[in-house]
Amino acid sequence: MDIPILLSATEGENIEFKEAKTDFDFEKLVKYACAISNCGGGKIVLGVTDKRPRVVVGCQAFTQPEQTRKGLMERLHIRIDFNEVTYEGKRILIFTVPSRPCGMPVFSKGIAYWRTADSLVTMPPEVLRAIYNECEDDFSADICPGATIDDLDEHAVNVFRDKWYLKSQNERLKTLEMKQLLTDCEVVSSEGAITYAALILFGKRSSLTKYLAQSEIIFEYRSSNSSGPAQQREEFRDAFFNIYERLWDLINLRNDKQHYQDGLFVYDVPTFNERATREALLNAVSHRSYRDGRSTFVVQYQDRLVIKSPGGLPYGITIDNIIDKQYPRNRRIAETFSKCGLVERSGQGMNLIYETSIKESKAMPDFTGTDDNEVCLTLNGLVLNPVMLRLINKVSAETLSSFSTKDFFVLDYLTRGNKLPANLYVNANRMVDLGLVEKIGKSRYILSRKYYVIAGKPGEYTRRVGLDKDANIQLLLKHIKDQKKVGTPLSELQQVLPALSRGQIQVLIRNLVREDKIYHIGERRAAKWFPKEKSQ
Repeated sequence: MDIPILLSATEGENIEFKEAKTDFDFEKLVKYACAISNCGGGKIVLGVTDKRPRVVVGCQAFTQPEQTRKGLMERLHIRIDFNEVTYEGKRILIFTVPSRPCGMPVFSKGIAYWRTADSLVTMPPEVLRAIYNECEDDFSADICPGATIDDLDEHAVNVFRDKWYLKSQNERLKTLEMKQLLTDCEVVSSEGAITYAALILFGKRSSLTKYLAQSEIIFEYRSSNSSGPAQQREEFRDAFFNIYERLWDLINLRNDKQHYQDGLFVYDVPTFNERATREALLNAVSHRSYRDGRSTFVVQYQDRLVIKSPGGLPYGITIDNIIDKQYPRNRRIAETFSKCGLVERSGQGMNLIYETSIKESKAMPDFTGTDDNEVCLTLNGLVLNPVMLRLINKVSAETLSSFSTKDFFVLDYLTRGNKLPANLYVNANRMVDLGLVEKIGKSRYILSRKYYVIAGKPGEYTRRVGLDKDANIQLLLKHIKDQKKVGTPLSELQQVLPALSRGQIQVLIRNLVREDKIYHIGERRAAKWFPKEKSQ
């Protein structure tokens, strides 16, 4: 755990610092844990002052933290973890509190605590009501009144049967009657009632028109951004297992290859990655709201794919946390996809889409246009940085397979020259160990020298790393000596070390003054620096 980063965090709803030098009241700890869980989860840090600049004072409270953890879990009925850390010779005790379950507030002795500024209060009634109302029913598991087994398409069921068998290798699946097969995958009840999941995945066109016309998917191809009729438009109101391959075939029909050469090797990168595109389609079907009467749209342009699905993001999911949190709006559909291997694991599709975009050096998935009524996902197809492709190809497949989504985020931020956010420091340190990233100073990260060599820019690596302090001082002194007849203004010294700020150069100049090696004539911006001779 990176303690300096933790100490610099902002205290608020999700983190609480307490000195607890000698003791801390357990009841107060329970209330803080309750409030933090109700506000989305976070940490309670004991042994640190709560006011800035924070100081580690050490904590002697809760000398048996495992017992304390068990006590918290018995009171709050949520899993709580702890870390004991020694920093600067002093003990810090950190309790990590998870977010409350969806639709369920956390209570302590009948009270759901909440944070308002620095105070613990009882959760306001309107917040409590919103929590109880936040979990949507699984529409796909609801029974469709009037629908029967005859409303389902046998061909679509057999496509699913084949895929399920390929994944499970269960010979029994080959001979099961259609009704029993669908009962086993839980889209038909034991009494033969048909769920909406069964209709969406296996329903005949006539049945969908009768019971759930909004389940259709409309595909359009547009060669430009101009409005007007699409160059191609197909409307699919049919069992999803009947149209899934056709949708990909339409997209792949205009899927250009982008060629990049590295020595003797040529890499072909498709504009639309098949796996990422399929995951995006599966996400749209799994997570859209079927209570909304609109259709799902898949719009293909030359350089991007836009998928619009009704209903907005599920409760608790935002664009910022979409990688870390999963909540399938239509769980029965998502689980059916997982059974037959269309997805590796329910809820992991967005991770794969982000990782694929970064591996192929494309822009991140874009949610511009998403609101409470619609999710708009744009998959950008153009490769932005061929050097990133070379780096990925030179990293062994074994190493890449162990990367998390946030590991890929680190590479993406640094490749684009963006400052790394603090929540990725842990992943960046892991990349340092792998030799892909280097750490400069306390919290500055850059891509390793390997990347810049591949890019053919070793000089840029040197510039980004910067010379060490002594070398910088000597470089400034040499330039001042070379210009001793006319003097050197500060603006000219900035040209000598362009990677350093004006303030950093002034610090180096003060070092030379203290060593009695230079002096100036003039004041402020008009000042010029001269070397001191021995006689002076």
